[in-house]
This record gives sequence, structure tokens and C-alpha cells, in this order.
Amino acid sequence: MDLTGHVARLHAELLAAAAVGDQPTREAAERLAAALDAVTRLTFLEALAEAAEEITRELAPGSVEVRLRGRQPEFVVNPAPVEFRAPTPGPGPFRPVGEFDDPTARLTLRLPEQLKGQVESAASAEGLSVNTWLVRTVAGALHPGEPGGPAVDWPGGRQQLCGWVR
Repeated sequence: MDLTGHVARLHAELLAAAAVGDQPTREAAERLAAALDAVTRLTFLEALAEAAEEITRELAPGSVEVRLRGRQPEFVVNPAPVEFRAPTPGPGPFRPVGEFDDPTARLTLRLPEQLKGQVESAASAEGLSVNTWLVRTVAGALHPGEPGGPAVDWPGGRQQLCGWVR
């Protein structure tokens, strides 16, 4: 975060306020503006540190820190640690894709471009649409080891796929 623009704006406002005065007042304001550079930056840093503390209280156990890099502050966000748990199976027995007679729901999934290409390749290799492949994969992850779950060609041979996506 660059404080230079904010400090310059305060200096300009001080000089504009002094412009209504006489010449000695304007000269004093110019000297005062130059002298206030350090204390202005320090005041901004204190305000940013207080804001980071307030945000940290809301993010706990995550945190936000303000660090100085040269004369410029930067924020560092430390998210709360994520606990990974095995997915809990949903209610009822596993039903292979095609046996779902429930109404469908729309879901937006954002994938890195490389992973999207891999999903499309895997679906194509099995002769499935991407949607059908994803439904089978998610259903298999929720019900690992059940018959009819998704299968993927791995270097060691065809195996069941189970796990979760983060």
C-alpha cells in the first residue's frame, strides 16, 4: 500500500488552507507540511495497525498483519488452518449415475484451466459428458468403494477413484 499519495493530499490541503493567509502564513505552512511527513506516515501506520487488529478479532483464529517494506506498509493475511476430514456419506445407499431421479440443481464450479482440461480429457476418455463425469466422481467420493462408482485409468491400471476436492 503506497501512503505517498495520502501524505501528499494532506500536504496539499494544509497549503490550500494557508493560502488564504498572508505570505508569512503560507511560508510557515510550507515548512510545517514538510516537517509533518514523518508523523503523518506514522499516524497512518497506527490506524492501519488498529484496523488489522480489529479484522484479526473477526477472523480468529486467522489473522491480518501490517508489515513495513521500506517505507510502505503491506497487509499479510494468515487464514485459519483448515481441518481436512473424510467426507461423510450422504443418506441412503449409493445409486449409480442414471439412477438419480431427484430434481437437478445448478452449481457453478471454478477450476484452474489446467485442471479443467484434465477433467475434459478424463470425461472424453470414458465417453461421458463433463457433467456426467463430475456427477459420477462426486457420487463416488461420497460413497467410496461402492459398485458403479467412477473409474479412472491410472498408470498402474484401472482403479476406483475416491477422495474429495478442495
